[in-house]
Amino acid sequence: MIPVRDDLRVLEGYHSPQVDVDVRLNTNESPLPPPDAFRDALAAELSRVEWHRYPDRAATRLREAIADWHGVDPSMVFAANGSNEVLQTILLAYAGAGRRVATFEPTYQMHAQIARVVGSEVVEGERNADFTLDPAEMRRVVADHDPHVTFLTSPNNPTGLVEPAERVTELLDLANGLVVADEAYAQFADWTALELLDEQRPLVVTRTFSKTWSMAGVRLGYAIGPTWFVDDLEKVVLPYHLDAMKQLAGCVALRFVDDMNDRVRLIVSERERLAAAMATLPIDVTPSGANFILFRPTTIAGREVWQHLLDRSILVRDCSGWPRLNDCLRVTVGTPGENDAFLTGLKEILE
Repeated sequence: MIPVRDDLRVLEGYHSPQVDVDVRLNTNESPLPPPDAFRDALAAELSRVEWHRYPDRAATRLREAIADWHGVDPSMVFAANGSNEVLQTILLAYAGAGRRVATFEPTYQMHAQIARVVGSEVVEGERNADFTLDPAEMRRVVADHDPHVTFLTSPNNPTGLVEPAERVTELLDLANGLVVADEAYAQFADWTALELLDEQRPLVVTRTFSKTWSMAGVRLGYAIGPTWFVDDLEKVVLPYHLDAMKQLAGCVALRFVDDMNDRVRLIVSERERLAAAMATLPIDVTPSGANFILFRPTTIAGREVWQHLLDRSILVRDCSGWPRLNDCLRVTVGTPGENDAFLTGLKEILE
């Protein structure tokens, strides 16, 4: 047996255990499928694909469609197989052996995971007890470690908190390296770091089609940043990495912006309804700008609540064993019926 690299021996893969349940609220997917018109339009496009030919290596049409939606130039857009491959490509280009990557914990675990896989040193800043980020801690991390890449996730996963614009701006003023604003859930929030993009600023914003576009099964993500940033990513990405089906699915999805916005409004409305109802229970609820809510029961251990919900065929994410998240659970906003089932079960357990 050939041993794995020495620096990978202590790492474990990223897992989200799945069990067969009636109400699945643990993976932050959209609770609604894409509109039927999207399925029909995509099927028509796929029927004309020249499957014996390689896909467009530059993903030209897709990058143009994304750029048009965001009001930027296509040369500022990079697309890949889900936002995780976008993150991996960024770290292949700007991190690696002998370089430092900064995160502020708790946050999305794949930032540190991918950074370590590519050989980087990971520097973990600490958030406050309420999961907000203290500007003094941000300044300390940058001053002490001068990271080559710094991640800010907004809305943050798993907490749901939205980083204030002034926090991102201050980080840009401080950092010598690249600042990555991971905005997988940005459509559910009230502001985006896209407003701060500039050709001279080392800021990039990453997005995904998995959440608001109801396309988790497609695995399509993208980044928007300065043109020099996109040029750098082209140096490390594999040729023909984005297949023809993904490129078409992304282009077709962008014809249905109104449907996407309808889904966002429904999910935000349901999120606020969930948060209000949970606030009446013996629970600490973290304010969320995403499509999920992090909460901590105060009278029963989080793991026990998770198991009692599972006994009722309701699956939420158990975060209680994660560092800094003792007794915390995370629930994805589902359909109104799924949310009712979750609230009913939660009330029965806690009362």
